Amino acid sequence: MSIAVSDRKISDMTAGELKTLIRETIQEAIDPDHGLELRPEVETSLLESMEQKRQGKGIPLEEVKRQLGLQ
Repeated sequence: MSIAVSDRKISDMTAGELKTLIRETIQEAIDPDHGLELRPEVETSLLESMEQKRQGKGIPLEEVKRQLGLQ
């Protein structure tokens, strides 16, 4: 539940609305992308990556570090 607060005073809010506002504000501070949707191609790529990991495929972390010159 999103609350429009630009035209309301806190004193006009119910306790539930204020709690929701505080919860949303904290969530936004922790994760600025909270509530945003992934583009379909990004979601597909993430699902494929998760499936590769499940199957034990992919590039080992040590190899990635080596390729990036982090070792």
